Amino acid sequence: MKPITVDGGKGTVELDAEGVFRLVWNPGTVLVADDVRAAMTMINEVADGAEYPMLIDITNTRTVTRQAKSVFSTKCAASRIALVGSNPVNRVIANFAMARRTLPCPTQFFASHDEAMAWLLGDPR
Repeated sequence: MKPITVDGGKGTVELDAEGVFRLVWNPGTVLVADDVRAAMTMINEVADGAEYPMLIDITNTRTVTRQAKSVFSTKCAASRIALVGSNPVNRVIANFAMARRTLPCPTQFFASHDEAMAWLLGDPR
């Protein structure tokens, strides 16, 4: 499927040929709770009751508000989530998103897109 713009216009969602949701946030994005909720709603609509692994690209995300981080504990159609970033700031954002929360599915941070995809698809690499 082609990428669909998330309500609010801060990112896109697509279900790729490998059966992985890809959520990509636009450069310089400051994520608020409504952005994360809008993305989850879009993912749930596309999934239509099924679950899929999901890759979230936070490479160009500027920051995530506390309220947005709290939304990450809400269950959506993701069976597991790989957060992908390219620098220490992305790792901090991911760690804050995952810290002290009961996450609804296995979630990990990766600095490599290939490692993230291998984990999402169950490849033991």
